[in-house]
Amino acid sequence: MGLDPSIVKELIRITDEERVLLSLDERYTYAFDASFGTYLPDVVVFPQSATEIAEIMKLANREQIPVTPRGGGTSLSGGPLPVAGGIVLAMTRMNKLLRIDRDNLIAFVEPGITTAELQREAEKAGLFYPPDPSSSNVSTIGGNLAENSGGPHGLKYGVTKHYVIGLEVVTPQGEIIRTGGMTVKNVTGYDLTSLIVGSEGTLGIITKAVLRLIPKPPARKALMAIFDEIVDSGRAISGILKNGILPAKLEMMDQASIRAVENYQPSGLPLDAAAILLLEVDGHPAAVDEEIRKAAQICRQYAAREVRLAADEAERAELWKARKLVSPAISQVKPTKISEDATVPRSKIPEMLERLRQIREKYQLHLVVFGHAGDGNLHPNIIADSRDRDEMKRVEEAVAEIFKAAVELGGTLSGEHGIGTMKPAFMEMELGSAGLDMMRRIKQAWDPNNILNPFKIFPQPGQTRVVLTE
Repeated sequence: MGLDPSIVKELIRITDEERVLLSLDERYTYAFDASFGTYLPDVVVFPQSATEIAEIMKLANREQIPVTPRGGGTSLSGGPLPVAGGIVLAMTRMNKLLRIDRDNLIAFVEPGITTAELQREAEKAGLFYPPDPSSSNVSTIGGNLAENSGGPHGLKYGVTKHYVIGLEVVTPQGEIIRTGGMTVKNVTGYDLTSLIVGSEGTLGIITKAVLRLIPKPPARKALMAIFDEIVDSGRAISGILKNGILPAKLEMMDQASIRAVENYQPSGLPLDAAAILLLEVDGHPAAVDEEIRKAAQICRQYAAREVRLAADEAERAELWKARKLVSPAISQVKPTKISEDATVPRSKIPEMLERLRQIREKYQLHLVVFGHAGDGNLHPNIIADSRDRDEMKRVEEAVAEIFKAAVELGGTLSGEHGIGTMKPAFMEMELGSAGLDMMRRIKQAWDPNNILNPFKIFPQPGQTRVVLTE
């Protein structure tokens, strides 16, 4: 234990003994996420109110103790890793759906509620919460807000930040502030709500959120388009969007991901295809019928050898089940999965696919490509074995080239996973030194003692690469 016993005693006073974890095995449970690295916290605390968190932050500032907020631990970029030790604030017991207001189309939630639970409750009220990260059954709203998570619905409906209109936040120095409110329009002063969303827990701890809901679309239909050339699938994506169709979802799977899914759980996917597109449209029934017909026609124009229309809801669900199986399926190939989310403008998708092919061949790696291709948010995943040091060195070099390719094509390092501990070395490449310095100054203004989630987003002196090997 690295903390003075008097500090532990104070944490127990603020919360209670049952909500303060000190044993080694309990602390190890909160030492990792879905990315890389294991960092042992000195203590894990489960707060149940903003007031408790405010007291903990005041204590941490006084004693210079790092604090790392944590939700479901599903981060792929290292956001909730307690790199500096100290206190992990596990937010999962603040998990209430406080209220759904149908008149104003908003939900009031605590940060520990899972995304899927909010979606289910909204649907019961005839409403729809669109953000849908693949980990929605276990990821928490607080984590989604911290990382500005996306998902397949991002193409038509946007990402998490587009549904946040108000927050209650505890600042690094222990103040409780409220940003935004209950109105969709709000231009009173600086937009602190947008600043907090996506800040990866480095500027404040979200304790309540006011989220925008929309009416549930009355109809939806889906199709699968099969291509013999992966670049043709990229051109088809551009063709669909240029022709005035805005799908609710437009996803791509390359041959490696198709084969992995079929080996893992046979789903009737074409093993000889270079790529498949999965497309869904939603809205008024008449519009849905017309758009799905037109989308199928466009896919054929761009060399799709076959287009399969889902005949009913069961077939639609089966198509999307195959897409959801990609991540667990490719994990069976080798034990180590490096999940990236380099994002490019939609028009550059064919070029990015070609760059990824070149990177795969140059480094002789098992690189799988799938993702939210409709908004340019590709997920190049490299499957490797962390015990093979030579392979992991090649992985590090390949990941750097993936980021470089995305930025050169006018894209970004991350569309939805965040920066965390995985990508700080490349921040200046995208933002420039002045842009990165401005972000540092915002962090310094909000958190002068660098207490809250340190060693995230910003590169450390001499840090020039993603570190997957020690």
